[in-house]
Amino acid sequence: MSKSLFSLPEPLLIPVRGEEAGFPIGRIFCVGRNYAAHAAEMGVEVDREAPFYFTKSAANAVLSGGSAPYPQGTENFHYEMELALAIGKPVFKATPDEARAAIYGYGCALDMTRRDLQIRERKKQRPWDLGKDLEQGSVFAPLTKAEDWGPVSDQRIWLTLDGETKQDASLAELIWSVEEIICHLSGFYHLRPGDLILTGTPAGVGPALPGQTMLGEIDGLDPVSLKLSAADQK
Repeated sequence: MSKSLFSLPEPLLIPVRGEEAGFPIGRIFCVGRNYAAHAAEMGVEVDREAPFYFTKSAANAVLSGGSAPYPQGTENFHYEMELALAIGKPVFKATPDEARAAIYGYGCALDMTRRDLQIRERKKQRPWDLGKDLEQGSVFAPLTKAEDWGPVSDQRIWLTLDGETKQDASLAELIWSVEEIICHLSGFYHLRPGDLILTGTPAGVGPALPGQTMLGEIDGLDPVSLKLSAADQK
């Protein structure tokens, strides 16, 4: 086997409540338009035939509690608060029981979005990568193991910006349940330990500016936070 030309960063490890070892991030799948009120505020209809997805790079993920520069190329940088599912067992073409068994844990997450770029590309029927997959654009709080928190029901999910509540909903408003998402997605991918699924954001998304701090919470889980600093000029 030939030697590698250079070294790549080790996978980011998400802390797990009550565990010394961390959860290594593999792939990040995101469910689009999984709250009807959010779809409405974005001016689109919910596709109730099946969930749809986009992906974000594991290399662009960061842990809660830090700061990130306001990204280049946007004038409309949005927060999106989400429930993250952490997959702990291989699963393919899952049944609902297999889907539940595959969930290692749950956590709070932020799906940061260059909204102006996302909308621009959407109008041209192009991929959303520039709007969605940005450096330090996926923020993860420590995970809680499924047996210590679940099942998902009507837990409150909310986000504050500098202390002002912007998003406030219930997980009961999810159009596609966590089991339905895993069953559907595992029909297209062999899901494996390390995969993360962001389950969608409620209504109330909006812009965040340098100097502002986002704090996202879900009942019973560790909160996720991110502070924006000035844009990196390098």
